[in-house]
Amino acid sequence: MITFIGRDEQVIHVPSWVRDITSFRRWTDEDDFPRDLNVWWLKGEVWIDMSKEDIFSHLAVKNAYGYALTGIAEKEKFGMFIPDGLLLSNFAGNISGNPDGTFITNTTLLSDRVRLIEGKRGGYVEIQGSPDVVLEVVSRRSLKKDLEILRQAYWEAGIPEYWLVDARGDRVKFDILRHAARGYLAAPKRGGWVKSTVFGRSFRLVRSIGATGYPEYKLEWRK
Repeated sequence: MITFIGRDEQVIHVPSWVRDITSFRRWTDEDDFPRDLNVWWLKGEVWIDMSKEDIFSHLAVKNAYGYALTGIAEKEKFGMFIPDGLLLSNFAGNISGNPDGTFITNTTLLSDRVRLIEGKRGGYVEIQGSPDVVLEVVSRRSLKKDLEILRQAYWEAGIPEYWLVDARGDRVKFDILRHAARGYLAAPKRGGWVKSTVFGRSFRLVRSIGATGYPEYKLEWRK
C-alpha cells in the first residue's frame, strides 16, 4: 500500500493491488477512492494532484471552453462536451483519469471508437476509447503530466486533437495539437486563431479584465 499525505493532512492510501490500468479502474469504483482529488493512472504509475485549482488561471478557463463548445454542440446537434469529472480510460495509451474537458462527436459516440461504461451503482461513469478532443489546462504541478506524459499517451490513444491551454502568465497560450504519424503537431496560428479539424472552425481564447478587476475568458470561434 502506498500512502500520500496531502493538503489539510488528508491521507490517501493506494491499495497494493493497484498495479495496472485494469486494477486502477476497479479502484475508482471503491468507496475509499479519493474522488475529490485529481487521480490518474499514467503509464504504470498512480499520479495524484492534491493542489487546489486556481480560480482565474484554471477554473475560469475550463468554464469558457465548456460554455463555447457546449453551445456549438447544442446548436448544431454535433456531439457533446463533457467537463472534468469524466473517467477516461484508454488501454493503448495506458492511461485512466479525468481530463479537464472531453468532446465526443455523435459519429464517434455511435461507433466502436468509444464505449460508455456503467458504474457498479448504476449510471454511466466512464468512457473507454478515443474521443475526438481532450482539453488540458496547465497548472504548476501538472506541467510534466500535460506537456509530456499525456501528450504522448493521448497520441498513442489515437485521439485526433489535444487542446492545450496555459493561462498562468502574462500571455494566454492555446494550442490545438493534431494527431500525425509520429506524434502530435501544433496547428498553425493566424492572427491568434487556430483551426480545429474536428469542429471545422477556428478558435481563439481571449482574456480581459472584468468589472471586478479580475480576469475573464471567452473562447471565440469562426467558420
